[in-house]
Amino acid sequence: MSAHDRYILVVSHATQQATLEAAVEVCQQIQSQGAVPVIRELELSAVLELAPELTSLKVLEKNVPVTEIECAIVVGGDGTILRAAELLRGTSIPMLGVNTGHVGFLAETERDTITETVSRVLAKDFAVEERSTLSVRVKVGNEVVFETWALNEATVEKASRERMLEVVIEVDRRPLSSFGCDGVVMSTPTGSTAYSFSAGGPIVWPTVDAMILVPLSAHALFARPLVVGPESVLAVEILERRSGHGVLWCDGRRTRNLPPGARVVVKKSAVPVLLARLHHETFTDRLVEKFDLPVTGWRGPGA
Repeated sequence: MSAHDRYILVVSHATQQATLEAAVEVCQQIQSQGAVPVIRELELSAVLELAPELTSLKVLEKNVPVTEIECAIVVGGDGTILRAAELLRGTSIPMLGVNTGHVGFLAETERDTITETVSRVLAKDFAVEERSTLSVRVKVGNEVVFETWALNEATVEKASRERMLEVVIEVDRRPLSSFGCDGVVMSTPTGSTAYSFSAGGPIVWPTVDAMILVPLSAHALFARPLVVGPESVLAVEILERRSGHGVLWCDGRRTRNLPPGARVVVKKSAVPVLLARLHHETFTDRLVEKFDLPVTGWRGPGA
């Protein structure tokens, strides 16, 4: 490594051909614009097979420590961005998503703007947005048996199809309601357009400092989505009376089995994820674009 090299991490989905081709294009642009593309070892052979001319390619941790990375360009859908967030959370490295997936809520640009995207990353022509994450703990008795985090959501779900999960919901260390359900989603504003949205939760603008709790198919009158403040603590306890097991999923990636009596405690984490932003579009415009919402007939302020 020379002192003046600039290292840009490229994270992609090694098994999807279209995504891999886009990632190779990003690496080629980084190399041709005078910086060094860095990838994970598990993508190395697939990338070199497509582009043997990428002679400056380096491998993360093997050749370049994560601390030397300037920015990460993430090629794929939101799942790939969640994967990259695992690598980069806790560092000062922003991630910029290039969408090759479907909706791609977290992505910033589309595949056809790769040249411009790389140029702007190398010119440091982007804003950095902090997205809050959740700190998640599982307790059994008085013992913390598992600790993790989530950018989108932490979900407690029933472990078997035939049996409902009996839970009690707690907010700020006080019980709120108990019911049978398929599960409970606890999400960040970032995750409000993901699983929480599918479960009937509200869409929360990313500038709102809050957490959202949405019951899944609850057998109860009072099982509405809740929005609580950033200092609140949410908890879901799996009741022992029915001996039903649950399972915790964080961002659909990190998981833990939950025995009867387990308690999942969720609060806002002090460690955010950093997203690089090229566009100054509002979140409203993003919703309209991603969900293809009809806005014909709007005349605008002062019309």
